[in-house]
Amino acid sequence: MEPFSDPQAVARYAEGPPRQVPGFADLQRMVLLLLAERAPDDARVLVLGAGGGLELKAFAEARPSWRFDGVDPSAEMLDLARRTLGPLAARAILHHGLIDTAPAGPFDAATCLLTLHFVAREERLGTLRELRGRLRPGAPLVVAHFSFPQGEGERDLWLSRYAAFAAASGIEPSQAEKARATIAARLPILAPEEDEQLLRDAGFGTVSLFYAGFAFRGWVAYA
Repeated sequence: MEPFSDPQAVARYAEGPPRQVPGFADLQRMVLLLLAERAPDDARVLVLGAGGGLELKAFAEARPSWRFDGVDPSAEMLDLARRTLGPLAARAILHHGLIDTAPAGPFDAATCLLTLHFVAREERLGTLRELRGRLRPGAPLVVAHFSFPQGEGERDLWLSRYAAFAAASGIEPSQAEKARATIAARLPILAPEEDEQLLRDAGFGTVSLFYAGFAFRGWVAYA
């Protein structure tokens, strides 16, 4: 069973990112500030990978006039997002599927957090182009995901650091090691320079790194 359809894994999901992603709360805060630089008070924001609802809730609480469209391929994770949002769910429309299920927009901003590392390299460019096509000219896209050097020995080193951080944050060491092994075997992680180039190839300009936390990187780019 895939983790995002496993009821037990879904129920525990909210515990993971704060322990696995360095500065997770600050990352959300930085993303919000980057979006707000250009998004109007009544912004319409597209959130790709919205399952769980963590960033949707953070954004909705901070910006009471923003409206959201969230997209995720896991129905179970979208159900969790609805529960996480509670009464805030009235300002979010959730769509089950991939980026092609999202409305055409145009949106004033978009995010894709902790998601693109699940997308095969040959599919990422298409995903980013679909995001670009749904944004108003000049609108920001903020992404953050696993991204680190892929040279000989570097992949294993960075994933070991990821597991060490998770264990130091309270995750059982055996579970952190299991996660490391699963990620190593399954996730198509790219080097930072490849991630940046894909954003440019998709038509985004002024691609800027704003976050680096051990095995994770984050960029803001503009349509």
